Amino acid sequence: MIKDGSAGRIGRMAGDTGPERVLVAASFVNRVGNGLFNAASALYFTLVVGLPAVQVGAALTIAGVIGLCAGIPGGHLADRRGARVIMMSALAVQAVSMAALVLVESWAALTVIATFDQIAAAVGGAAWGALVARVGGERPAVFRAKLRTFVNLGVVLGTTGAGLALGAGTRGAFVTLILGNAASFALCAVLLLLLPRCPVLPAPPQQRRWLVFADRPFLAFTALYGAMGLQYPVVSLLLPIWIAEHTEAPRWTVAALFAVNSLFCVLTQTRIGSRIETPDDGGRAFRTAGLLFLVSCPMMALAAYAPVWAAAGLVLAAIFVHSLGEVWESSACFALGFGLAPDHAQGQYQGVLGLGFNAGQALAPAILTTVVLGLGTAGWLLLASFFALLGAAGPSLARWGMRTRPQPGVAVEAAR
Repeated sequence: MIKDGSAGRIGRMAGDTGPERVLVAASFVNRVGNGLFNAASALYFTLVVGLPAVQVGAALTIAGVIGLCAGIPGGHLADRRGARVIMMSALAVQAVSMAALVLVESWAALTVIATFDQIAAAVGGAAWGALVARVGGERPAVFRAKLRTFVNLGVVLGTTGAGLALGAGTRGAFVTLILGNAASFALCAVLLLLLPRCPVLPAPPQQRRWLVFADRPFLAFTALYGAMGLQYPVVSLLLPIWIAEHTEAPRWTVAALFAVNSLFCVLTQTRIGSRIETPDDGGRAFRTAGLLFLVSCPMMALAAYAPVWAAAGLVLAAIFVHSLGEVWESSACFALGFGLAPDHAQGQYQGVLGLGFNAGQALAPAILTTVVLGLGTAGWLLLASFFALLGAAGPSLARWGMRTRPQPGVAVEAAR
């Protein structure tokens, strides 16, 4: 009876319906694999294969730039051919390309294989967004919050497993991690077979094919989303460098901040995210996130002026506040990103949104390491103000977006 009760509680945590639980399980498996690979990839190609770090960076940059262009047509294909079919196809390509990475011995081979992987990842990301929109049910905000909770948990478990394997430092350990990620793509595709077929939603008559490019509120939100996405590399890139070069905090603080960030997001995502359902909710949540980052960034900067243990405590407190902002920001982006997109074009819209986010992530390292680190404390204050200004635009953008949505029962005219 205890086991049955525990299983029932876990099932309810993962979703209210069978399709929701399938999608959560598939996402969890996929993210465990991502956690395994992300921790090992750079070291494998430099230490095991023997490629120079500059060549590895160039190969991944080329692949990433080409992949950026695939999300929008991939999302449109998901709208017209079915999100599940396109998602499963993308996962199959990723499984093969990921497994092929263990055969790489040259820069050219790495570039070609990584490019196929990134194209499939962009197409799959847009199709995944459309699939989430269709499966979300009557309470999509609750489902998306649960989904992100298990995504974070999957990354934590995958990264932990990677750390244990990397301790060995052997080629076999690295290959195991890469093949583990390939297997996660394949298993994720198999799990999606359990989803029922969703009929393709027809587009309204006389509506332009690429509707998203005429949707100015959504394009504005995409730009805000990409810019606010700089908050993620603050934790993964900027703060570790700041701790190492400008504070007296012990080095274990870097590992601790990742643990605090991941654990806090896992514990609070569903509690907070389930309350942010409409675009108006999302606009207010976006503003709240900006205010929290306005607090967290100066706290990180002040760690440079504190003695060793006070610096460590200040960094961990800043991560607590920043993680809270991350939860509000991700929940806001779910509500706005899905809420402003028409049901029949979710894939197309999610492709544009993914392009905006990934473009921001591509620019983030250069911006954060040159502007923020270059200016020191003033750079942190500038970054905090930037986040707050972005967040302040959230409520008005949500109102603008809702004013321009077609009203129920009103025919949608062709955009001009």
